[in-house]
Amino acid sequence: MRGVKRVVAVFAVLIVALVVLAFVLENQQGVSLSFLGQATGELPVSVFVVVALIVGMLVGPLLGIVVGRRDRVSVAERRS
Repeated sequence: MRGVKRVVAVFAVLIVALVVLAFVLENQQGVSLSFLGQATGELPVSVFVVVALIVGMLVGPLLGIVVGRRDRVSVAERRS
């Protein structure tokens, strides 16, 4: 059973990698983002989207850890 899960996981990662590669290759036009008067240099659209994806993948679990710890502390306080 573990072997099947590993094959499915590898297949899923390969599909995601191919989709990301296709996205990067199709979005090579340069853009510049500006926010609160600050502007970035001109980079491909795919760079901004991939960076946003990576930041979201890092921030999401970190927020989950913080909320989980807070919930465990409140449960422990209720028990005492």
